[in-house]
Amino acid sequence: MSKPEFFDTPGYGELVRTNYSYSQAVRIGDRVNISGQGGWDDDQAVSADSLEAEIDKAFDNVERTLAAAGATWQDVVSVRTYHVPTQDDSIGDEHLGAVVGQFRKRAGKHLPLWTAIGVKALGLAEMNIEVEVEAIIGSGSD
Repeated sequence: MSKPEFFDTPGYGELVRTNYSYSQAVRIGDRVNISGQGGWDDDQAVSADSLEAEIDKAFDNVERTLAAAGATWQDVVSVRTYHVPTQDDSIGDEHLGAVVGQFRKRAGKHLPLWTAIGVKALGLAEMNIEVEVEAIIGSGSD
């Protein structure tokens, strides 16, 4: 069995490790799991001026974290997104449309599994989305 290797995202990863005592990613053999990534900057401030911009930044952070562990979007096999809903009866079309746009932009024809979950709150009060992925290095189809 391969020994787990833990990784921090360049930029905010060291801040998170110091302040909250956890890593951003773990790689065991060819499998990579990353912790939930929000739409924060390197100082861990969520300062996007729109929901779409926050979602874009969260997906940027997923990409940065994958790269730190040696993976890409083409290796991603499963995605879980956690949303603070914008509608009473669902997550909301604004959330879902922005995430689908990110999949098309970053994964192209590669289609990982996706589960979208509505939650009351996330780790930081300003957060509206958190993205968690699992990847298997070398599994990409593109």
